Formats: sequence, structure tokens, C-alpha cells
Amino acid sequence: MKIGFIGLGNMATAIIEGILRKALLPAKNIHVESRTTEKVVDYSKKTGITPETNPVDLVKKVDVLIVAVKPNMFADVLQPLQEAIKANQPLIISIAAGLSLEHLAKMLPSESRIIRVMPNVNATIGESMTGISPNEQVNENDTQLVQQIFDAVGKTMLIEEKEFGIFAAIAGSSPAFTYLYIDSLARSALKAGMAKQKAVEIAAQAVLGSAKMVLESNEHPFALIDKVCSPGGTTIAGVSALEDEAFIATVMKGVEATIEWEKRMSLGK
Repeated sequence: MKIGFIGLGNMATAIIEGILRKALLPAKNIHVESRTTEKVVDYSKKTGITPETNPVDLVKKVDVLIVAVKPNMFADVLQPLQEAIKANQPLIISIAAGLSLEHLAKMLPSESRIIRVMPNVNATIGESMTGISPNEQVNENDTQLVQQIFDAVGKTMLIEEKEFGIFAAIAGSSPAFTYLYIDSLARSALKAGMAKQKAVEIAAQAVLGSAKMVLESNEHPFALIDKVCSPGGTTIAGVSALEDEAFIATVMKGVEATIEWEKRMSLGK
């Protein structure tokens, strides 16, 4: 099997390095083309992947095509590839935010097998939460293959496309919310007299452990909150102060704003 990448940004390199780390394919079976040819050549020298200078030639050689360019570039990138895609019929994976399966289908030959995938920035350390949504032409083997590819950079979950905007908010955008939360904890410690970098490490580890507790304990997050809060103790005082400032409602507003923006992108507004 051969996989092709059009685009070599941060997410594409994270996926490629995950594939290589898990030894899913020999490096030479990964073909990469980008507008910045020098970047691809340099990357091939470092990793052993196969550099390509012509995207049409790349499409003719691969079984899976991962389009890793910005959403506003998709139409321009795919238009010259129509004949090659129709002839070779690779499985096509989009990692672009805001482009629905319907919109992608309009840019591709009819009956194209298309899978919409949403990894997040934590793919760069192998800890992405990735959503996968196939179109009707995709078969079970295709879906399992894509799950295997993206399991190399974290965890995957099949998502109905109607839920994709929600997924994008709570998995794609939420790392930024979590980074903001960690920084806020550290700034509070700084204000109280602790060095910022020390506080960041403490807060980040506490968040990491809390996330693992939610995943591994099989308990509802609120039940875990109750376990940490002693009657009349410091933690319930802090939780109460956060709720006085509408902490939960504020987080929900952030998610709602993200979902709404994704809808606007999908509609081309």
C-alpha cells in the first residue's frame, strides 16, 4: 500500500511521523508533494519518504490520498487532479475544518470514496482525539484502514457527520481552551508567589492526571468533583468561586461559539 500527502504542514508531518513510529508502512511508500518543493526534499532526506514534484503523478501512484491543505485551497488543489483521481480511484482523506462530505464530493469525481477526518494539535505528540466520518461509497475496510492510520497519532472515533461540528469544538478546538486553563492556573500561582514555569509544570501534570482519571475510573466528572471536595474545605470554596463567575456557562459559550463558526465555514459565509 502507498499513501500520498498533498501538503506538508504540521499536521501532515505529525501523521507521517506517527505512521513511521508505528511502522505501518516503509517510509518509501509515503509520497509527499507540496508547493514548497525544497521542504519536501529536505524532509525526504531526514525520513526516507518519497518526494514528488507533481501532484498528478502522486495521485497515479497511491492507494490513499491525504489532502492536507487549508480549506480555502481545496478547490484549486483538486481541480487539476480530476482525471488522475477518476482513473486511479484512491481513497481520499480530508483533514480540513469546515468542509463537509457534500462539499468535498462536489470537488471530486462522482463515486469518489471520501473520508472526512478531524485530528487535533496533540497529534504531534501522539495524543490526538481524531474524528472520522466516511461517505456512502466508503467500505468497512477503508474505514478500518483510516482508523489504523490515525490511531498512530492518538485515539480515533467514528462520528456521524451531523455531529462533526460538535466534535470539532470539543476535540479540535478544546486543546486551546485547555492550554488557556493551564496558563490561568499557573498565572494564579505566579500571583501568589510561585515561579511561572514551575507552576505550569504542576498545573499541566494535574490536568493530565485528571483527564486519565475521567477516562479510566468510569465515573462521571461530577462524581469525581465530589470526591475531591471535603465538607467546608478549600476545594469546594474554589469550585464555588468559579461557579459564582459562571465557569460552566462560560465554557459552554466557548463551545457554542466554536460550533457556530464551523457552521458558517461549512456554508461558505
